[in-house]
Amino acid sequence: MKKILLLAVVLFANTALFAQKKWTVDPVHSSVKFNVTHLVISEVEGQFKKFDGSLLSANPDFTNAQINFTVDVNSIDTENDQRDAHLKAPDFFDTQKYPNITFKSTSFKKVSGNKYQLLGNLTLHGVTKPVKFNVTYGGTAKDGYGNTKAGFRASTVINRFDYGLQWNALTEAGGATIGKDVTIDLKLQFAQQK
Repeated sequence: MKKILLLAVVLFANTALFAQKKWTVDPVHSSVKFNVTHLVISEVEGQFKKFDGSLLSANPDFTNAQINFTVDVNSIDTENDQRDAHLKAPDFFDTQKYPNITFKSTSFKKVSGNKYQLLGNLTLHGVTKPVKFNVTYGGTAKDGYGNTKAGFRASTVINRFDYGLQWNALTEAGGATIGKDVTIDLKLQFAQQK
């Protein structure tokens, strides 16, 4: 009896494992952007041009999916070479020591309709902190080549000081040149692997 029960557990585990589908980020149809306040009166936007990610899911609605994501910090682009060089320097990201930003999910749950909540650990500048993304699932469709794609938009706000990105200067009025809160906005299209 014990052998039969053990065999049933192994078969169930293998079936669940094989039912999972892997999806990878399509970088041509995706973007990783951010913005932060400048001089308290406006915002500066930027993006990372190189990134990679995968999604592993056994459910067609992607609930409980496992998500991993990596960003190449040296690919930062704020449309200003001098500013980009400063952001890569030890004052900010220190890309020689910390070339990547990584994210690993701990939970992906549907809130209602096409709205989801994504929890996970974000590692930035050598510091790992839990973060929560609000996610909108755009749906799934086949492209002109017969590939199945899934679209998502995810956003969160982090405090850069929590990750050791402490550089700042004060304006004449005493306000911070750069705000502490950074809004992260991801528009991602994943391709199902065959």
